[in-house]
Amino acid sequence: MKTLERLFAEKLLKIKAIKIQPNNPFTWASGWKSPIYCDNRKTLSYPSLRNFVKIEITRLILERFGQVDAIAGVATGAIPQGALVADALNLPFVYVRATPKDHGLENLIEGELRPGMKVVVVEDLISTGGSSLKAVQAIRRDGCEVIGMIAAFTYSFDVSVKAFKEAKVPLVTLTNYAAVLDTALRTDYIAEGDIKTLERWREDPANWEPGK
Repeated sequence: MKTLERLFAEKLLKIKAIKIQPNNPFTWASGWKSPIYCDNRKTLSYPSLRNFVKIEITRLILERFGQVDAIAGVATGAIPQGALVADALNLPFVYVRATPKDHGLENLIEGELRPGMKVVVVEDLISTGGSSLKAVQAIRRDGCEVIGMIAAFTYSFDVSVKAFKEAKVPLVTLTNYAAVLDTALRTDYIAEGDIKTLERWREDPANWEPGK
């Protein structure tokens, strides 16, 4: 029986939501060069896969976190998944912006949270964890308790593992970098020769250069 990590990795690879280009790397917003790009938002265009993500996140929340009072999505990537999960659980939903609105009420959190609520944060993807944990800080400032975060995918960088540990935020993911590489190799999505490049990049993404 396949693990959830490998099953979801297969599904992402099948719809080409994960692109691996060691010789033609992507440039992230941070400026990092990357041989891999994961676009989980493509799952929204496939009803059966969208439903799979909703069901699995919902199941994991019930199994791992028990009593939950609200679901929060991190803008913008996790807003739809978060809303779908909140609907499945019949819970209030809010989303957290990267920065406050520059007009109107200038909200950072859209929706309503009450102090004391136990909140699970839904995220699209974890890289360094910085933007995800900023959302956690915003929810905590509103007097709520963040009891955990669930993301579709994590690169499992050491910096993010350390950041979540220090922030005391349990993190659960549907799949991860190691599972994606293993599945991609097993299904001939990538060649054996690409693995060393992809593993070397993950060890030091900030200083990685293609071809070195």
